[in-house]
Amino acid sequence: MRSETEALIKNYYTAFNNGDWEAMLALLSEDMWHDINQSGAETGKDAFRAFMAEMHRCYRERLENIVVMSDETGTRAGSEYVVHGQYLTTAEGLPEAHGQKYILPGGAFFDVANDKITRVTNYYSLQDWLDQVSQP
Repeated sequence: MRSETEALIKNYYTAFNNGDWEAMLALLSEDMWHDINQSGAETGKDAFRAFMAEMHRCYRERLENIVVMSDETGTRAGSEYVVHGQYLTTAEGLPEAHGQKYILPGGAFFDVANDKITRVTNYYSLQDWLDQVSQP
């Protein structure tokens, strides 16, 4: 179970880095739970699809140095990575975008059941990101 779960999460990140949202969404359960960094939570693949569309509109990101680990049962996993991004379009309530680049450490936690991701919880320092994109 452990190796299958780690492969599932790695496939999720490969799809993300390739900008293949449909491949990414195919790895999620229909009723998946998404904890948005330092914000609210959403339920369902359709809500996650809308979230990813907004992310794609505002940011260009690539994850590097990805490390994935899981528990022995394969039902829980975690990851650590470094985001290399560019802020393209101003997001509501955030500083004005003008192509600022940023590098940001992050991590995520996952629940897995029936070979699908049922929870995604992402963490990064919003203050670090704000500091980077607010530089002149």
